[in-house]
Amino acid sequence: MASFNRVVLLGNVTRDPELRYISSGTAVTEIGLAVNDRRKTASGEWVEETTFVDVTLWGRTAEIAGEYVTKGAPLMIEGRLKLDTWEKDGKKNSKLRVVGEKMVLLGSKGEGPRGGGQGRSQRPAGNRGPASSGGEDYSQSEPDYDGGSPSGGVAADDDIPF
Repeated sequence: MASFNRVVLLGNVTRDPELRYISSGTAVTEIGLAVNDRRKTASGEWVEETTFVDVTLWGRTAEIAGEYVTKGAPLMIEGRLKLDTWEKDGKKNSKLRVVGEKMVLLGSKGEGPRGGGQGRSQRPAGNRGPASSGGEDYSQSEPDYDGGSPSGGVAADDDIPF
């Protein structure tokens, strides 16, 4: 039987990322994303529901998030679901999270890094896409569990479809 594990989320960051490095030197950061859904109830009333999702970013994507992403910023994440399980005080716990493999910064043209209002001229050198593309695209995979280096990297010019 075939399977498919892809998630695309568009929401607002709930807290500033805290960048850290694992023993192999690979960067990792956890961010929270608030995703809103608006629907009509059976009585015809509109109800807005917010879902909070934990996202883990690895490698260069984590470093870029640590430098450019702030609380409240609009962000698109593409990745996959992963179930973490652990045992604490004899009780089994689990948590579903998203491993972000692609990140797109969605601020307007006038917003600079960390809200400095310096425009898009402050983009990282690894992404040379046009400023009018509507967002900055950064892609990275989580490292192999054997401590290897992460695969993937910042999207190259050849990855831009236009």
